[in-house]
Amino acid sequence: MTARPADDRGDIVLDVRDLHTHFTVGGGVLSGGGDVVRAVDGVTFDVRRGEIFGLVGESGSGKTTLGRTILGLAPATSGSILYGDQDLATLPEKQFRPLRRKLSMIFQDPNASLNPAMTVGQGVGHPLRIHGITSDRASTRAKAAEMLERCGLVPAGRFLDQYPEDLSGGQKQRVVIARALVTEPDLVVADEPVAALDMSIRAKVLELMMDLKDELGLTYLYITHDLSSGKFVCDRMAIMYLGQMVEWGEADGIYEDPQHPYTRALLDAIPLPDPSRKGRDRQLPRGEIPDAVAPPAGCRFHPRCPASFEPCGWEGRDLVDAIEERWTTVDEDTFERELALVGDLGNAVVGRDQIRFPAADAPALRSWLEDVGERLPVPVAGGIDTVEEDAGDVVVRFRWGPEPGQQDVAGRRVACHLHGIVVRPDGDHVGSPPDDRAR
Repeated sequence: MTARPADDRGDIVLDVRDLHTHFTVGGGVLSGGGDVVRAVDGVTFDVRRGEIFGLVGESGSGKTTLGRTILGLAPATSGSILYGDQDLATLPEKQFRPLRRKLSMIFQDPNASLNPAMTVGQGVGHPLRIHGITSDRASTRAKAAEMLERCGLVPAGRFLDQYPEDLSGGQKQRVVIARALVTEPDLVVADEPVAALDMSIRAKVLELMMDLKDELGLTYLYITHDLSSGKFVCDRMAIMYLGQMVEWGEADGIYEDPQHPYTRALLDAIPLPDPSRKGRDRQLPRGEIPDAVAPPAGCRFHPRCPASFEPCGWEGRDLVDAIEERWTTVDEDTFERELALVGDLGNAVVGRDQIRFPAADAPALRSWLEDVGERLPVPVAGGIDTVEEDAGDVVVRFRWGPEPGQQDVAGRRVACHLHGIVVRPDGDHVGSPPDDRAR
């Protein structure tokens, strides 16, 4: 990452460096083991005082886990989260607890985050008592009422003794915002704060959050899957995909001139209320976001990318997917002929840097791959290194496909080989680098 001037460090509220948050799934207590989900996988960024920094991505991109890790709600596996002179990633809960007065969170679903057994006044006032800001019921109630009115629940006396079930969805979210801000925090992590609300009131809640930011001097980490809302509230933003930041920088630049294919795809997916642009050329990603337990090799976006090319990190399962997709478009005679040549794809032994076709005809399969390669739905054939016979099978091996490292492009940080092959130092890749293969 490009270093910032030393005299500009004082305005940084949060400084995240090479943060990893991994979870183990599957495997019992006695058996051990299990698969590892790399929910946050080497993230670096900073948040400046008074700004709104957006984290944008599809469900499963790791943005919520990143927010929860920053607040100590999910344990960091490695890396650092610097808040002042303290590393939040290494603090035990006992030392972290006093900091929660200055580090707050607005949760996505008010129905899940509000205690149904507490009145509105009790729920909003509870953080004041926990952190010792107030010492008696009267002062707690007064401060809770003041924050409720700032959040648009006027008169506050009407709401203090009500329960969450008595409120509308928009009113509940205003209560959640009031509870998050009542301790006057430095940093607020807002996790999809309007996603659970009706479209008619989303703009009002976002406007409220913006007004409170200016009024109270807040800094927001704004988490959303909705680029259209981020456009109106974010100063800077990061686009996340499968636990990594693929592009981040000034929000205006990202919207006006996106440099990563995934960013362009997210922007193309935004509906436009302009009939004249109905037929615009949109490049939407193929398929669904992959399983974080086994992310794609090389560039993690490459199986879905409309701009993918040879160095992106093609692997065995990409070839299987491409062949299967081809077979959905050809006539029956072509399908039967190619099935006899390739064999049942369910019998293929698929690896990250190779795929083994049992009892196939190597020369014929090689010729077929050369013939149809450019016509496959993705350019996976360009990543093939060799097609060889081995013990009666045909083994297709793939070229080295490095995981892209971040580089400076158009005033922001972008991880994409389209701007030059920059290898992520600790990244995964298909096969081995050319120098290693020569040894």
